[in-house]
Amino acid sequence: MADRPQQPVRPAAERKSSPLKTGYLVLYNAISTILWGTILGRVLLIAGVHGTRYVFPGVGEFAKWTQTLALLEVVHAAVGIVRAPLFTTLMQVASRILLIWGIVTPFPNTVAFSPIYSTMLIAWSITEVIRYSYFAINLSTGSVPAAWLWLRYNTFFVLYPLGISSECWLVWLAASGPAKQYTGVREGLFAVLLVYVPGSYILFTHMMAQRRKIMRGTRAKVN
Repeated sequence: MADRPQQPVRPAAERKSSPLKTGYLVLYNAISTILWGTILGRVLLIAGVHGTRYVFPGVGEFAKWTQTLALLEVVHAAVGIVRAPLFTTLMQVASRILLIWGIVTPFPNTVAFSPIYSTMLIAWSITEVIRYSYFAINLSTGSVPAAWLWLRYNTFFVLYPLGISSECWLVWLAASGPAKQYTGVREGLFAVLLVYVPGSYILFTHMMAQRRKIMRGTRAKVN
């Protein structure tokens, strides 16, 4: 859930970014907004009508590949398409890939049918709908509505703790349950939980820094 800017990298001497690069990023963010919006709608609908136990069968495969698509963001940061810190982007994407491919997929009966899986997807999808739509609008028009700006840089106060605690709980369920039968896997998952402590701090403080920067710029424009 870290802040991963999606603006094209521009040399200091240039005032305009490449239209091709901007167009690609607008398309990427627009598609991602639709995909995560679909996940959010399906999770809420299935959980509300049938219960959280049916969320994984109804959304799991779609969510897995939607999140896997985010690996492109590591590529974007690595090759300089966007001005995003590579380490922060890699850490955020890697943690989610671990959850989807290393926890949920191999241990569905223990992990994916837990209601915590639903809370994780809700936190992820709300965050991503706001984030991707924010960048799509900003790249297309050069500005975003004030309400969307507020959502982008304030909802993380709730969504980060919800998402991170859900992720940690699912890792714990796997580590203390089915992963015990695989040599070294249980220990590796417990090590992952330890990494979450400094990792969560880095991600949260990074977002706080981004928020201060944006809010300071907004206040300067108003004044």
